[in-house]
Amino acid sequence: QVHVVESGGGLVQPGGALRLSCAASGFTRPYYAIGWFRQAPGKEREGVSCISNDDDATFYADSVKGRFTISMDKAKNTIYLQMNSLKPEDTAVYYCAADHDYGSYDLCTVGYRFLGVWGQGTLVTVSS
Repeated sequence: QVHVVESGGGLVQPGGALRLSCAASGFTRPYYAIGWFRQAPGKEREGVSCISNDDDATFYADSVKGRFTISMDKAKNTIYLQMNSLKPEDTAVYYCAADHDYGSYDLCTVGYRFLGVWGQGTLVTVSS
């Protein structure tokens, strides 16, 4: 099964930036989608941004469009999430997850609800 390790969270002031990293391993097929999800206190987990490794198709939640950028180092099976212009409402635990059966859009909007394996997450706190 796919194993992911997230890193890069921390405390940042509103308007600041952070870069998250996710190293993935254990893929059994060549193509997969992988992405970032977050869960704020008292809220459900939501898809933030996902990318497919075969066609580089990306998905962004409306709340992060224009501020967050997802990228992938295919040689390292590692993805990054550059988060700029951070807002207090971006505060959450950010998780990385991947799956062979979805493209980037489906993973981020529906598929993540059915995933059984998640990383430990990394906390992002946006506060002054």
